Amino acid sequence: MKKQLFLGDEAIAQAAIDAGLSGVYSYPGTPSTEITEYIQHSQTAKERGIYSRWCSNEKTALETALGMSYAGKRTLSCMKHVGLNVAADAFMNIALSGINGGMIIVTADDPSMHSSQNEQDNRMYGNFAMLPVFEPSNQQEAYDMVYEGYEWSEKWGYPILLRITTRMAHSRAGVQTGVLKPQNAVHTEDDARQKYVLLPAIARNRFKILLEKQAEFLHASETSKYNQFFSGSHKTGIVACGIAFNYLQENFPDGFENPVLKISQYPLPKKQLFQLTESCEEILVLEDGFPVVEEQLKGYLGVGLKIHGRLDGTLPRDGELTPDTVRKALGLKPAVHYSVPEIVVARPPALCAGCGHRDVYEALNEVLKEYSTAKVFSDIGCYTLGALPPFRAIDSCIDMGASITMAKGASEAGIFPSVAVIGDSTFTHSGMTGLLDCVNANANVLIIISDNETTGMTGGQNSAATGRIHAICKGIGVNPEHLREIVPLKKNMEEMKNIIREEIEYQGVSVIVPCRECIQTHARKVKQSKK
Repeated sequence: MKKQLFLGDEAIAQAAIDAGLSGVYSYPGTPSTEITEYIQHSQTAKERGIYSRWCSNEKTALETALGMSYAGKRTLSCMKHVGLNVAADAFMNIALSGINGGMIIVTADDPSMHSSQNEQDNRMYGNFAMLPVFEPSNQQEAYDMVYEGYEWSEKWGYPILLRITTRMAHSRAGVQTGVLKPQNAVHTEDDARQKYVLLPAIARNRFKILLEKQAEFLHASETSKYNQFFSGSHKTGIVACGIAFNYLQENFPDGFENPVLKISQYPLPKKQLFQLTESCEEILVLEDGFPVVEEQLKGYLGVGLKIHGRLDGTLPRDGELTPDTVRKALGLKPAVHYSVPEIVVARPPALCAGCGHRDVYEALNEVLKEYSTAKVFSDIGCYTLGALPPFRAIDSCIDMGASITMAKGASEAGIFPSVAVIGDSTFTHSGMTGLLDCVNANANVLIIISDNETTGMTGGQNSAATGRIHAICKGIGVNPEHLREIVPLKKNMEEMKNIIREEIEYQGVSVIVPCRECIQTHARKVKQSKK
């Protein structure tokens, strides 16, 4: 046992290792990526044989984790908030089947959309699935919730959803670690078929069992050390959820003046809520994300208290919570900050100098000048930056894999040329089924799979597509004559433009694979080779 300085992500990873983890299954996504990376680089994890490869997407990751849990081992599955959308089919049904070996599912939410296309709050998924949710207020709690959470998961027979936000994931604090526990031995359940075979008759029974478990989950929440009531003299009570409690503490360094209920474990602790309402006339709800608790309280308490928070404008409806927004909601004087010098100018993100995506967009833009009705449907990755100057090359970015299917739909509506741009990792994450739809319909689309041989947007993790794109496309049914490769370099510009032009004019499914290693991963390899 020792104290270490950890990111929130690192605290979660170390806690899982210390708790007897056998496998982590994830797809990289900010702000969750560092959890799996920490385990991959941990010497202890290597010595203990902890499995820690990246999966093709979040759904395959969660299902693989369930398979290891089925065998009695402790597993961890990590994803950013939108990743749980991809894994939702498995997630909702695991709530019925339950688990064997302890399972913790980490959702790293991104209020303010620092690196995401929405700011959804996945506590709502916890409510939807009726599973226990933990939401740490600091890095020590993040560690403790995972370290102790495996015991709870195995006791209950269900996974735990651990919800963190960007600031928790990427800020540091001292963390006291626990003793290293042994891994579970392989063991399966005698009644496994009555849990994991979700035929309607079995699923109906499992749903009744889940409903019966709610009382146990509620009791655990009401007796949890993570849910605390602090008395105070003011008539405004405060509910502070997760990291919002940390922000509240920053504004009251000498202790609270208001009655405060800290909530870091769900379902909502009903006893403590009534304890709070008995000592106040109105409630301010502080939560980083959606007004999940605020909405529940309006019908949950059954009393005529005024509820303030994001819904009534006391706090902003969008964006992440901060100590300053909390301070303003409390009616305190604004804190004094250093002003930002005028010389500091915001710099928008841009594709790296030397990036192969740059040459792809340059060639594509040149060719599409010849077509007044052209539309380019892009996807999630570094290449999304093609929407910004100087390229302004793309017309959409919705979700993982949507470029191909949107291009198909637009083509069938009469758009010509209809072009999809997708990266190699995103293609194997969610693009392959869209390509199959295109092949089955012989859609008149050009699909550019821009291959930089890595998952570049999240820091250069291994891509499931590396060395496999041509084989995958051929297996799906793309005509080999219209499955073409180019090397995106300035010296090849004329060849690139000619190939793009030829495949646009082909009446059917065309796939072009520009292939050049990410400039950042290449630079790292060169640097490492010189050591």
